[in-house]
Parts: sequence; C-alpha cells; structure tokens
Amino acid sequence: MTSARRQFIDANTTPFYHVINRCVRRAFLCGEDKLTGRSYEHRRGWIVDKIKALSAIFCIDICAYAVMSNHYHLVLKIDVDKAKSLTQKDIISRWCQITKGHAVATKYMNGDALIDGEAMLLDALLAEWHERLSSISWFMRCLNEEIARKANREDECKGAFWEGRFKSQALLDEQALLACMMYVDLNPIRAGIADSLQSSDFTSIQERVNALNPHSNAPQLAKTTADNLQQIPHKALAKFDGSTLQNQQTGIPFHFADYLELIDWTGRAIRLDKKGYIDNQLPKLLNELGISPDAWLTSAKEFRRQYSGISGRWDSMCEFKKQHNSGKWCKGKASSQALHP
Repeated sequence: MTSARRQFIDANTTPFYHVINRCVRRAFLCGEDKLTGRSYEHRRGWIVDKIKALSAIFCIDICAYAVMSNHYHLVLKIDVDKAKSLTQKDIISRWCQITKGHAVATKYMNGDALIDGEAMLLDALLAEWHERLSSISWFMRCLNEEIARKANREDECKGAFWEGRFKSQALLDEQALLACMMYVDLNPIRAGIADSLQSSDFTSIQERVNALNPHSNAPQLAKTTADNLQQIPHKALAKFDGSTLQNQQTGIPFHFADYLELIDWTGRAIRLDKKGYIDNQLPKLLNELGISPDAWLTSAKEFRRQYSGISGRWDSMCEFKKQHNSGKWCKGKASSQALHP
C-alpha cells in the first residue's frame, strides 16, 4: 500500500529529498526508439529547462539531476528561509507564473481596495499558495504535467505518460545526501552510456564541470524551446557552501573541490573497464566522514536498492518513521550502518 507523501516530506526534519519519476510502458523520455528509429533526445532538454524555470518560482533548489532514457532523478532542497521571507506580493507574483491566480489577488496587486469578504478570501489564498511554493509535490506536479502534455501532443496520443506519482526519499544527514547526489550524478557512467563526467549528458555534474571551463566544446545541456521564451528566469544549481546540516547552511554542505575529487574517484572505480579497482589514496570526504571505500562504492551503485523512502543513520531513520507514523521498520539497516559509523 502506498504512503501519503506528507509522511516522507517534512522540511522541519530535513530540507533534502531525492525524487524519481519513470515513463509508463515503453514511452520515451529521451533516447532513440530502435523499432522506429525516431529520436526523443530533445525531451531531455525539456526536463532540464523546466526544473530550472520552476526552481526560480518555487522555494526549491536543484542540488543534482540526471535525465535518463525513460526516467529522471532529482535531488531537491526546500529553501525554508526563502519561503519565510516571501511577501504577499511575492507569493502572488510567483504563483501567477504557473497558474491563472485569482481575481481577488489581481485586484490586490492593482492596489484596489478589498471588501471584508475579499480580504478574508485573499488571506486564505495566500496561506495556501505560500505552502505550495515550498512543496515538492506541487513542484513535481507542475513539472510532470507539462512534460506529459508536450509529449502526448508530439506523439499525437492521449493518456498517462508517467507510470505513477513520483517516488521520494528523505535524506537525513550528510552521508545520505552525499551518497544520493553521487548516485544521481553517476547514473550515465553506471549505465554504461558515458565514460566520463564531461560526457555524462544532461546531468548536474556535467553542468558544474562545464561551468568551470566556459570555453569547453561539450554540448549544451538544454536546448532553448519555445515555451522557455517566456519571461521566467532560470535559476542556477544549488551552490556548495562547505558548511554542515547542523549549521545555518544555505546550500550543499560540502566543498565542491572535495565533491569533484570524490565523484571522479568513484566514477573511475565503478566503470566496467576498472571493475574492482580502488585507489590507495582515498578522497578527502570519505576520510572526513569515516566511510569505508567498499561501502561507498556499493552505495554509489545501489543507493536506490539499499534504502526505501528515507536514508540516513539507522536511529535517525527509525525516529523519522516514528514521528510520521509510517511503519514499524526501516529498509537499509546494513547499508546505513556501513555509511554511518
């Protein structure tokens, strides 16, 4: 039986979440259909463009992404401080970029006086919209509905494009966040469709690496589409700020240089032509977090299999389950203990 989304998404417990969505049946998100020879590569750009546009509207940052042939992965961060700082006009302005809004909100934005009933209605709308602007469920709804409509229009068909609602994992600590981001960024290498970070198309790590070398000849990650000619700014990826989850960090709690060193080491270690290879010089982050290399490489390859709806230290996962009444057991005990000494 499926669980209510609120049981696994709680910004007060952790702002970081891993989300996944997969196409229904044989529908293509991207890639080439070998039966017809038709290419769907351009749809990968749809995903990247849309998550950037939505991130600029919602109080949600993109930490990592990977767009694969029939599914995609995102690591998202709910920006609680940004949500708290929104004014009433900010809320209306942002929400009206994705919906038609409401006549009473338009009246307020125009500076017209509101009668008592209208003021009460506006307060209710503002509370609802404010909550939705930091909701991963609404972020995913806006993303998936548009992609499905565009794909169905292009395929000249109707019906479901996604096999179901998105799956989510709460990332409770630094080890879980690091392992999940690495798992997402290394998807193309693990699948054997790329042999380096630079050739891992439509991933956040390729975008970050290319940003270090603006004169790179690597292909652009996202093509400009007609829908993105609207006046909606695209937001950059969440930044690495090097702090910890316990501190008042605003981005990803690692230094990018350390992350790049670790992902390069991990990517080379899990490539088929380097099977079983482990460099004697362990990356700095593994030493700092006390993670064994064998456990780390297993997690980089099998993160989704190791954990269910939450990932973190065993005691943290059990406490999260208890708080949200989401069952009496936790999946991932062995892997949790390996990554969380």
